[in-house]
Amino acid sequence: MPIRYFIAILAFCSLSSAAIAQTSLKLPETVKVSPEALNTEPVCDPKIAASWREEQVIDGVKIQASNRCSPDNPYLIAAAVKGTNNISMGTLMETHLSADTIIKTDDIDGDGDPDRIIIKLEVMELNGPSPDFEGLIPTFDIAPGIQPGAWVFAPKTRGMSTENFESVRANALLRLPSPVIRVEQGDIVQLVLENTHYLPHTIHLHGVDHPYAHADGHVAGGDGVPQTSEMFLMPGEKRIYEFQARQTGTMLYHCHVQTHTHLAMGLVGMIIVEENRPNNWVQTLNVGAGQVRHPSVAIQEEFDQEYDLHYHAMDKEMTEIIQKYNDPRLIARDMNRLYDITDATEDYYMLNGLSFPFTLRESIVTVEPDQKIKLRVANTASETLAMHTHGHKATITHYDGIEQNPIAQIQRDVYALAAAQRLDLTLDTTNDGLNSYGEGLWLFHDHREKGITNNGMNPGGNVSVIAYKNYLNELGLPIGQGADISKYFSEEFHARTLPIWQDLDEVGTLGAAAGQSGLDPAASTDLYNLLAGLLLGIFIYLAIVKRQMITQVASQATSKLKGSKGSTNNE
Repeated sequence: MPIRYFIAILAFCSLSSAAIAQTSLKLPETVKVSPEALNTEPVCDPKIAASWREEQVIDGVKIQASNRCSPDNPYLIAAAVKGTNNISMGTLMETHLSADTIIKTDDIDGDGDPDRIIIKLEVMELNGPSPDFEGLIPTFDIAPGIQPGAWVFAPKTRGMSTENFESVRANALLRLPSPVIRVEQGDIVQLVLENTHYLPHTIHLHGVDHPYAHADGHVAGGDGVPQTSEMFLMPGEKRIYEFQARQTGTMLYHCHVQTHTHLAMGLVGMIIVEENRPNNWVQTLNVGAGQVRHPSVAIQEEFDQEYDLHYHAMDKEMTEIIQKYNDPRLIARDMNRLYDITDATEDYYMLNGLSFPFTLRESIVTVEPDQKIKLRVANTASETLAMHTHGHKATITHYDGIEQNPIAQIQRDVYALAAAQRLDLTLDTTNDGLNSYGEGLWLFHDHREKGITNNGMNPGGNVSVIAYKNYLNELGLPIGQGADISKYFSEEFHARTLPIWQDLDEVGTLGAAAGQSGLDPAASTDLYNLLAGLLLGIFIYLAIVKRQMITQVASQATSKLKGSKGSTNNE
């Protein structure tokens, strides 16, 4: 008897499994996301004037042409070269700079250029919350729809932090990464930090020749470390960091308060000391990094172009801390006491403050055959960078700002940079099969595969291109021969709602199946029914097998219940 019931249950399960199998053979239809449904951004930033790409002279400053889609503001470049005290009011008004942001005076050595430089910096927040409305302000997208909270050193700004009264987008001076500072060897430089933020900060001149304590014996030291050199720079205060660099090279500057979070949040930039030459007016600020459109005299003697390439990465959970609160006490609590960097993972990988596809707007290295290009590369992420150049083997000339012996300078196509390390590379576009493989569009990127993602979504991250001029269109965009990249400029792609292979063939073989998010709803319902039926069958089987025991237990329980009632009545 029990065996017959057990066999019947197994037969029922087999029939149910066969029904599920038949159901699973009925594949759902392929559904496509319509291009009209995408929130797609223009490939080029429409708010940037096309005339900015041209070679031009502003207030006597010669500015190289830019073949990039979204070039730097040439008026800002002119102000960075001459100083805000030496340009016309018309030029200044095109920049958002304060009138005292960059002061250049005193040709101390008499060689035709200023030797006393004053640079004023603020501490600004990007993509932070507002008590006045739901949303972030001022916004800075590193890729479509991706707005990590960030803190940056920014040039002292005139006017609003946003573009205008009708926009929440940050003005062009407020962006990742913190700006590149460029001075000449021997200049007397003052960095004036005005703490316009709600937390304390400092500046540490990483690798830059600077004194430990100020010459006037002021209580605040010069190394930026609160535990050894100086007190915290509190909100509303300012401090002057003065140095006279004796050595050239590619260095860094960064906040040294709670460095594990403040540096990672974006309070870090490159600082470069150029070789001393007569009449050498250098581009003191390179906001956002990228092409140096007014190279120094020493660079022009040896190279055709110069680029600053700043790699950085951020932990999504860390950046979201400042977007939760409008109370600095809660932010300080989460940053300093609750956030554990040892459990952190970096999610956003950026080149010059942007992730692919926005890197194609600003960070393309545009070249022509038979050129020599100077690349200054810095890694301020917490992990080692494995920068790889396709189609080229560049020569490593400097480590951490120190020139290597010529016989020790090596060529590679993967360049390892530890955290806070800098490399100077010479990119030679001579088509000899070693320096260059010839003209084309050649990627360069982090060869740790997570470095080419945005929060795990590929393609993204710090991908950019060495682009030969013949492979750029009239807007400075790569003329690719592969897949259409416009879909990557949509928020839906980065939010993982766009099946990016839906158009590879007419039938949508690799598109999205209707109703598919994990298990198909119909299949999952049948599976649940199968499991429920199986459990019910097992229960029935056990009830039949153990019916005598169940009957006996029930009888005993009934007798005890009757006896208990009789005893109660007698009492």
